[in-house]
Amino acid sequence: MRLALRTTRRNTSSRRAGTASRRAGAASLVLALAAVTGCSGDGGSGDGTLKVGLLVALSGTYKSVGTDMRDGFELYLDTHDGELGGQKVDLVVADEGDGPPTALPAATKMIEKDGVDVLTGVVGGGSVNAVLPLVERKKIPFIGANARPGIENLDRVWHTSFLSDEPGAAIAGYIADEIDGPVYAIGPDYQGGHDELRGFTEAYAEAGGELANPDGETTWTPFPKTTNFMPYFADIAQSDAEAVYCFYAGKAAVDFVKQYAQSDIADLPLYAAGFLTEGSTLPAEGDAAEGIHSVLNYAADLDNEANRTFVADWMAEHDAAPTTYAMASYDAASVLDKAITQLTKDGGEVTPESINKAIGNLGQIESPRGTWQFGEKTHAPVQTWYLRQVRKDGDQLANVVVQDLATLGS
Repeated sequence: MRLALRTTRRNTSSRRAGTASRRAGAASLVLALAAVTGCSGDGGSGDGTLKVGLLVALSGTYKSVGTDMRDGFELYLDTHDGELGGQKVDLVVADEGDGPPTALPAATKMIEKDGVDVLTGVVGGGSVNAVLPLVERKKIPFIGANARPGIENLDRVWHTSFLSDEPGAAIAGYIADEIDGPVYAIGPDYQGGHDELRGFTEAYAEAGGELANPDGETTWTPFPKTTNFMPYFADIAQSDAEAVYCFYAGKAAVDFVKQYAQSDIADLPLYAAGFLTEGSTLPAEGDAAEGIHSVLNYAADLDNEANRTFVADWMAEHDAAPTTYAMASYDAASVLDKAITQLTKDGGEVTPESINKAIGNLGQIESPRGTWQFGEKTHAPVQTWYLRQVRKDGDQLANVVVQDLATLGS
């Protein structure tokens, strides 16, 4: 069943003002208490304060993604009295930017100087790999809330979002069944793009599909430099492609979709990882996005109790429906809340090490996306993936769930 989003909006200008005031107050508090630690990376001060580092892209290509992640985490705090598991939270927010050159210095400051007890957020897979050595050295848990590359040592690594190759893997079989002919694969030339497209191309080949690309290899566009996709669309038009599959997000997604609709391949079915039409990209793309099919682990119209609450609370403070980015970060806060609650209930001391162990003992988690749990092998969600299509929902465009595609995770 679909959740009617239009019924959840309400006039809450005063709450928005309160949130803005809380953010300003929180920023002042972080500065004022820069020398104060909460649990501390080596064992905890026992003062009942948990210091959480939230590293997200607040500038650059993925600013919209990072902003939603920040807002999702803060929404959970707003609706839980600023506490996680009974611990007051000192939230330290930093800008990841476009990747490791920005992310690593920001994470270093949070972990080495600010002394955060937990690190969460992180948009890009390259950024994840750059900051993990810090996490290991300080022995704090990392709860990633966006794409995750392959990682060998998962002792302190958890993700509330997905593995980067899963979206493409989830939709590949569906596309192979729907499209009679080869599909053209295209994406950005960086680690996240490589992981996303690998998931699709490997699963598509296993399903018997063939790529229309030259030599049967994915076409890569320079990241983050590419803003003109027309030359690539001209190449696709010269191929025998019957459809296109892509991964783009943020500003690149807007450029891609708008230009696609104006190109010689506008009539080719376009399939994508759901980030192509997620969040603020969709209204920016406008009618050019209508009809696009995508795959994602969340849609705002999912009809379950947790999502009804999440959507109502989110739309009390925002002008658009929540995104998977916001949801995964909201769930990261929820995971911490549940883990610390269970830890203190059992009489345990709240330290980075004990929090990490408690996360590993969590079972099923009720979430806006539906019920999920951490996989034993991957420390990432075992969850359902949905086929969505951009359709008119009243006078607005929305990503509407069409059907379940697959349950992935291990």
